[in-house]
Amino acid sequence: MSEKIILGIDPGTTIMGFGLIKVKNKKMEFLQLNELQLKKYDDHYVKLKLIFERTIELIDTFHPDEIAIEAPFFGKNVQSMLKLGRAQGVAMAAGLSREIPITEYLPKKIKMAITGNGNASKEQVAKMLQSMLKLKTLPKNLDSTDGLAAAVCHFYNSGQPNIGKSYTGWDAFIKQNPGKVKKQ
Repeated sequence: MSEKIILGIDPGTTIMGFGLIKVKNKKMEFLQLNELQLKKYDDHYVKLKLIFERTIELIDTFHPDEIAIEAPFFGKNVQSMLKLGRAQGVAMAAGLSREIPITEYLPKKIKMAITGNGNASKEQVAKMLQSMLKLKTLPKNLDSTDGLAAAVCHFYNSGQPNIGKSYTGWDAFIKQNPGKVKKQ
């Protein structure tokens, strides 16, 4: 396939950032970056529902061939990690419900792919993306550039073995792991 669309997602329960790129003849083309603002909602379950719905909406609008998602990292407290994991899970469930392959990337791996430095700041990542993709302006919040960075990281890592954890659904899991499935 000489053309594909990659949706990158930076999951969060305050802001979910996302970005889309089109890959044509092994060249990246910027499509969109944006964010879903969730600050005004107090109910965690409502936030999860909105993340799921927005991800489905993005899939149905842009028809991505692949999804790259930032993996949650252990921060200061377990509670925020749990919330991040749930946010990531519902975004992944939306993709899996449409049978789109998903690859998870650790934040350090994404930063490394974009800037060459796994400890780069959000600002450094955003500036590199601006330069690479010729973006006129950068958003106020950098969650959307983090989502875009996941998509770009996936582009750079496509075709390389051991790129991250990938999921396409149960059928693929069964085919890839015949020894782990017991026949009844």
